[in-house]
Amino acid sequence: MVVDFESELWIWTARRDDSWTFVSLPVDASDEIRDRTGGQRRGFGSVRVQARVGTTIWRTSIFPDSRTGAYVLPIKQAVRTANGLKPGDRVGVSVEVLAHD
Repeated sequence: MVVDFESELWIWTARRDDSWTFVSLPVDASDEIRDRTGGQRRGFGSVRVQARVGTTIWRTSIFPDSRTGAYVLPIKQAVRTANGLKPGDRVGVSVEVLAHD
């Protein structure tokens, strides 16, 4: 399953430095991922994915956000730097759910 979407970069309020920066997946896509991966979730309800932002592709996990019902994708500093991104920017993202390993 691949989800392509646009979202705003935001900083996790529990950690105010810019090292904890995320985008939120659409709620409807998050619901579908949850349905498809019910038996494949890992620690903290995470799901393994391959993500793409701009020209950068990496493997990571998405995590459920109990406040919104959406999954969130961490956008690491190297990805933000390579693509000239900062919190508040809107960014195109592609997330591919990977088979459970």
